[in-house]
Amino acid sequence: MTERENFLKLYKGECPEWVPTYSFGRLPGMMPDETKVMASSYVGPGFLNEKRTMTGGFDIWGVEFVTTEETGWASLPKPGKFILDDITKWRDVVKAPDISNIDWEAMAKKDLEMAGFDQNETATIFALNIGYFEELMALMGFTEGLCAMYEEPEEVKALFEYMSDFYYEVADRCIDYYHADILNITDDTATKYNPFISVEMYRDLVKPAHAKQAKAATKRGIPVEMHDCGRCEEFIDDWIEFGVVAWNPAQTTNDLKGIKEKYGNKLAICGGWDYEGRVCEPDCTEEEFKATVREAIDKFAPGGGFCWCGGALGPVDDPIVKQKNKWMAEEVSDYGRKFYS
Repeated sequence: MTERENFLKLYKGECPEWVPTYSFGRLPGMMPDETKVMASSYVGPGFLNEKRTMTGGFDIWGVEFVTTEETGWASLPKPGKFILDDITKWRDVVKAPDISNIDWEAMAKKDLEMAGFDQNETATIFALNIGYFEELMALMGFTEGLCAMYEEPEEVKALFEYMSDFYYEVADRCIDYYHADILNITDDTATKYNPFISVEMYRDLVKPAHAKQAKAATKRGIPVEMHDCGRCEEFIDDWIEFGVVAWNPAQTTNDLKGIKEKYGNKLAICGGWDYEGRVCEPDCTEEEFKATVREAIDKFAPGGGFCWCGGALGPVDDPIVKQKNKWMAEEVSDYGRKFYS
């Protein structure tokens, strides 16, 4: 059985042969095991990121982003450079790019060649790498963005509908050419301890956009996964309603034990381990570190419905970060590989 086949068993609600390892792609330092065949990898339309670089750049809506080496090149909107200050004026600022002349098949071929993984061995996760809630905050900043959702919900809804129409068309045109196994939806709607918005606000404003994006996959029988950081468990029922079968990074501030009991293999938990506390300390020993890996697998892997998704984050060339990711790769492979034997 290939890594891809084992990984996809998880997304079908079946128990895999061994604990799979989730990967966000070939990003240095992002995931623990970059030398072996990856179980999954991201790929998406190149034109969406043609103005982005490792150190920043602009998204397709005109928001400027910056990165830092210390955060492993994670990007954030450039402070103080929000481009929308009045949600009622979004039509003057937010303009979808013209896609009428794109050769979708040729673009997919180029993007897959650049991604550099064997689709027979590695599951292809088609990702647009956008979030509707996230994009509003990037356009306006959190203060103005959250106020807009409360004070002008109809304008926010119209903006999200405009954006989701665009992203649906892109996904619908691309999925077959990219030979996608899975559709990814990304939208960080929560802090570490609580959602940014209520369930009611999510259902009214954000969920319709997520559901429209998901339809491009579900109408083809392709599973959908959700990326949502923080404690966002309140939204799970709604995700499942529009086709989500897996969730990452499933951070530990959520009631993951209760979630696993409630949903079983209907929702794969890709996560269950956070790089915080003792494992972050420079003097954390190999055995201490590896013990936390085994603990997470023991807690969430029984019966299936679990995928390892975690890693030591920090400067990509930091020897301590590299060492910890090496330990993690070893333990996930050694312990997780034989877990169901």
